[in-house]
Amino acid sequence: MRRLKVTLEYDGTHFAGFQKQAGTNLRTVQGVLGEALVKLTGEETVIIGAGRTDSGVHALGQVVHFETGSSIPVERFCKALSGKLPSDIAAIDAAEVDTSFHARRSALGKKYCYLVFNSRKPLALWRNHCYRFPFPLDMAAVKECAAILTGKHDFRAFSAAGSSVKSTVRHLFSLDAEQQGEWIRFTVIGDGFLYKMMRLIVGTLLKVGCGKLTTDQVKQILERGERGQGGFTAPPQGLYLVQVIY
Repeated sequence: MRRLKVTLEYDGTHFAGFQKQAGTNLRTVQGVLGEALVKLTGEETVIIGAGRTDSGVHALGQVVHFETGSSIPVERFCKALSGKLPSDIAAIDAAEVDTSFHARRSALGKKYCYLVFNSRKPLALWRNHCYRFPFPLDMAAVKECAAILTGKHDFRAFSAAGSSVKSTVRHLFSLDAEQQGEWIRFTVIGDGFLYKMMRLIVGTLLKVGCGKLTTDQVKQILERGERGQGGFTAPPQGLYLVQVIY
C-alpha cells in the first residue's frame, strides 16, 4: 500500500461541501472523489482532506491523502484520476508521501481568497464565483480594519456556532485587500481557520467599508469575543481555498 497526497481543484457550485454526509444523497467532493477512485483502482479507501469547505465554496489547492494498492505510477495518477472525475473537479498534482504525512494534521497553514464585485451592475458569468456588493466602499477604512485583525488573536467573535474546537486562538500572518476597478480581492494566510471565520471577516470588512461599523468597534468585538456583533457572513460563492501550506 502507498500513501498518496493529491491536490484538487474544484468548482464548489454544485457540491454540498467537501465532507461526505452519511445517510444522505448529497453530492460532496469527498463522495465524488471516492467514487472516482473505485472506478480507477477498484478500491474503497478512506479519504482525508486538509479542510472541509462549505457548500458553494471553491478550491484551487485542496489537499487530500489516501492509501492505495494501485500500481499506477504517481506521475500518471492525476491524469488517470481526472479521467474518472466530473468536469467540475480535477486532480492537479500527486505525490507519494511517507505514512507520517496527514493532509490535515501536517498542515502549517492555509491561504484563502475572497472575490467581491463592488458594483450595482448585474452579474451573469461570475454569479457563482464572486459576491456582488453594490454599496460604495472606503478602502482606506477596510485596510485599517484588516490591519487590526492581522496577528494572533482569539477569533471567537469571528466563528459561527456549531464548532467543537478546543481553542479559538488563531494567527493570521497576513490579511490584504486589493482593489482593481470594480473588483476587490481579500487574501488571507493563517495557521488555521474557525468555522466560517473567513466569510465573517469579509462581512465585517465590508460593513466597515460602507460605514456601518467602525474600526474601534471591530477592535472591541475582537477583544471581547462578542459572537454575532460584527459583520454578516459573506456568501460562500466568493470564497476560494487557494493553498494548503506544509
